[in-house]
Amino acid sequence: QVQLVESGGGLVQPGGSLRLSCAASGFTLDYYSIGWFRQAPGKEREGVLCISISGRSSYLIDSVKGRFSISKDNAKNTVYLQMNSLKPEDTAIYYCARGRVCAQGMGTDYWGQGTQVTVSS
Repeated sequence: QVQLVESGGGLVQPGGSLRLSCAASGFTLDYYSIGWFRQAPGKEREGVLCISISGRSSYLIDSVKGRFSISKDNAKNTVYLQMNSLKPEDTAIYYCARGRVCAQGMGTDYWGQGTQVTVSS
């Protein structure tokens, strides 16, 4: 069955870095886009970045431009979210999701369980 499993979250100081992983199973990244989303306490879930079948990435919010990047390893069927220069406002549960396209309104159908990222001194 289709599964997405996130890992790599944790507690980091402001200015630090983390790399999240999204391991996919039950399908291949050759045929689907993957997006990273986040939800902070008391806020709505928002898209962060996505990566297309061809490996093209798109930012879904402006606040992470220049700090976050996305990549994938098709051989490992895994997508990565590299987060640098982290800020307290990046604190959230981060989810990956499968989508039809890499764009606003990805048409997501499967989600991972999420991984907590906390940025605090």
